[in-house]
Amino acid sequence: MENPLIQSRTVEMIDDGLRRYMIRIFNYMGIGLCLTALTAWITVHTPLIGMMFNVGADNAVGLSVFGWIVTFAPLFMVFIFMGMLQRSSIGALQLMFWAYCAVMGLSCADILLLYSGASITRVFLITAATFGSMSLYGYTTKRDLTNIGSFLYMGVWGLIIASIVNMFMHSAALYYALSYISVVIFVGLTAYDMQKLKSLYYQMGGEEEQHRVAIAGALNLYIDFINLFLSLLRIMGDRR
Repeated sequence: MENPLIQSRTVEMIDDGLRRYMIRIFNYMGIGLCLTALTAWITVHTPLIGMMFNVGADNAVGLSVFGWIVTFAPLFMVFIFMGMLQRSSIGALQLMFWAYCAVMGLSCADILLLYSGASITRVFLITAATFGSMSLYGYTTKRDLTNIGSFLYMGVWGLIIASIVNMFMHSAALYYALSYISVVIFVGLTAYDMQKLKSLYYQMGGEEEQHRVAIAGALNLYIDFINLFLSLLRIMGDRR
């Protein structure tokens, strides 16, 4: 029969390791969000913002070639990151993560021009509260969210395709419909990703593997947060 003292210490070590693992994930995510905000601010206050747009003869504003590259770069960078996950060094994964956050700052910079600072702050706080609540739910719930998560990830692909189509259609109705759908999807994915990250901890071995998964997990949660924030901003934000 196993010694109760040894069993207690084992549980304590697991809990301490899980706590450090989760703190690492949220540290990466938090710094990534700060880097995104800083990059967006720098972009708006430098000639970079002008490089992202072209003004036509009728004064219509459209994305430049650089603007289109910046818009789609985050999507391709996610695929590159996943390809690097198992074969690249921790340093390379960190660099890719920071690069992704910086590029997201470039692509989101225009929201600082489109929406008032007060509404951006308000929506950010609402996003943080929603994200925190769903993260806690995903961490503590005993319900298996695997099937829900798989369905929601299929929804993400639908969102991506529909959003690309609407870049050319310019449908206001579809724009707002996608925003509401996106809120539902990324609220659910926040809980799912959190549960999955907790579950993965118990399946991993060494410190290096934990660090790799922590960076990947931070990227997943970062994407959930950013998309939830942008969707809520489109719905609730006050335009200038």
